[in-house]
Amino acid sequence: MAKLKIKSGDTVKVIAGDHKGQEGKVQVVLIEKNKAIVEGVNMISKHEKPSASNPQGGIAKKEAPIHISNLALVDKDGNTTRVGYRMEGDNKVRFSKKSNEVI
Repeated sequence: MAKLKIKSGDTVKVIAGDHKGQEGKVQVVLIEKNKAIVEGVNMISKHEKPSASNPQGGIAKKEAPIHISNLALVDKDGNTTRVGYRMEGDNKVRFSKKSNEVI
Protein backbone atom coordinates (compact mmCIF):
# COMPACT_ATOMS: atom_id res chain seq x y z
CA MET A 1 0.00 0.00 0.00
CA ALA A 2 1.39 3.38 -1.03
CA LYS A 3 2.02 6.17 1.46
CA LEU A 4 0.03 9.23 0.45
CA LYS A 5 1.20 12.72 1.36
CA ILE A 6 -2.30 14.23 1.41
CA LYS A 7 -4.50 13.69 4.47
CA SER A 8 -8.15 14.45 5.16
CA GLY A 9 -8.56 18.02 6.38
CA ASP A 10 -5.81 19.38 4.09
CA THR A 11 -6.59 22.21 1.68
CA VAL A 12 -5.66 21.20 -1.86
CA LYS A 13 -5.72 22.68 -5.35
CA VAL A 14 -6.53 20.73 -8.51
CA ILE A 15 -3.52 21.01 -10.85
CA ALA A 16 -4.75 18.92 -13.79
CA GLY A 17 -7.97 17.81 -15.47
CA ASP A 18 -11.41 19.33 -15.99
CA HIS A 19 -11.45 21.01 -12.57
CA LYS A 20 -7.98 22.57 -12.79
CA GLY A 21 -7.59 25.61 -10.53
CA GLN A 22 -10.34 24.74 -8.05
CA GLU A 23 -9.52 24.54 -4.36
CA GLY A 24 -11.19 22.69 -1.52
CA LYS A 25 -10.75 20.76 1.69
CA VAL A 26 -10.12 17.00 1.54
CA GLN A 27 -13.01 15.14 3.14
CA VAL A 28 -11.95 11.51 2.62
CA VAL A 29 -8.79 9.86 1.29
CA LEU A 30 -9.34 6.50 -0.45
CA ILE A 31 -5.89 4.96 0.08
CA GLU A 32 -6.51 1.72 -1.83
CA LYS A 33 -7.65 3.64 -4.95
CA ASN A 34 -5.14 6.56 -4.66
CA LYS A 35 -8.07 9.00 -4.76
CA ALA A 36 -9.52 11.71 -2.55
CA ILE A 37 -12.93 13.35 -2.23
CA VAL A 38 -12.51 17.15 -2.18
CA GLU A 39 -15.28 19.48 -0.98
CA GLY A 40 -16.96 21.27 -3.91
CA VAL A 41 -14.70 19.76 -6.60
CA ASN A 42 -15.61 17.14 -9.28
CA MET A 43 -19.37 17.39 -8.65
CA ILE A 44 -21.58 14.75 -10.26
CA SER A 45 -25.36 14.38 -10.53
CA LYS A 46 -26.62 11.17 -8.94
CA HIS A 47 -30.15 9.99 -9.68
CA GLU A 48 -31.76 8.83 -6.45
CA LYS A 49 -34.63 6.39 -6.27
CA PRO A 50 -37.48 7.33 -3.90
CA SER A 51 -37.05 5.74 -0.46
CA ALA A 52 -38.44 6.08 3.06
CA SER A 53 -35.80 8.66 3.99
CA ASN A 54 -36.11 10.50 0.64
CA PRO A 55 -39.72 9.98 -0.58
CA GLN A 56 -39.34 12.43 -3.47
CA GLY A 57 -36.20 10.89 -5.00
CA GLY A 58 -34.67 13.15 -7.65
CA ILE A 59 -31.20 14.23 -8.68
CA ALA A 60 -28.58 14.89 -6.00
CA LYS A 61 -25.25 16.66 -6.49
CA LYS A 62 -22.26 15.05 -4.78
CA GLU A 63 -18.49 14.97 -5.00
CA ALA A 64 -16.78 12.19 -6.93
CA PRO A 65 -13.26 10.98 -6.08
CA ILE A 66 -10.35 12.66 -7.85
CA HIS A 67 -6.91 11.11 -8.32
CA ILE A 68 -4.22 12.16 -5.83
CA SER A 69 -1.76 12.93 -8.65
CA ASN A 70 -4.08 15.74 -9.81
CA LEU A 71 -3.98 17.45 -6.39
CA ALA A 72 -1.36 19.71 -4.81
CA LEU A 73 -1.27 20.73 -1.17
CA VAL A 74 -1.87 24.43 -0.43
CA ASP A 75 0.17 25.95 2.42
CA LYS A 76 -1.09 28.69 4.72
CA ASP A 77 0.16 31.40 2.34
CA GLY A 78 -2.08 30.03 -0.43
CA ASN A 79 0.75 28.59 -2.56
CA THR A 80 0.86 25.03 -3.84
CA THR A 81 3.73 23.00 -2.45
CA ARG A 82 5.17 19.52 -2.29
CA VAL A 83 5.31 17.67 1.02
CA GLY A 84 8.39 16.42 2.83
CA TYR A 85 8.92 14.60 6.11
CA ARG A 86 11.53 15.20 8.77
CA MET A 87 12.16 14.41 12.40
CA GLU A 88 11.86 17.20 14.95
CA GLY A 89 13.01 15.70 18.21
CA ASP A 90 11.05 12.46 18.54
CA ASN A 91 8.20 13.59 16.26
CA LYS A 92 7.94 12.97 12.52
CA VAL A 93 6.41 16.09 10.93
CA ARG A 94 5.25 17.07 7.45
CA PHE A 95 6.75 20.24 6.01
CA SER A 96 6.27 22.43 2.95
CA LYS A 97 9.13 22.01 0.45
CA LYS A 98 8.67 25.61 -0.75
CA SER A 99 8.55 27.52 2.53
CA ASN A 100 10.26 24.84 4.69
CA GLU A 101 7.54 25.37 7.36
CA VAL A 102 5.79 22.59 9.31
CA ILE A 103 2.29 21.88 7.99
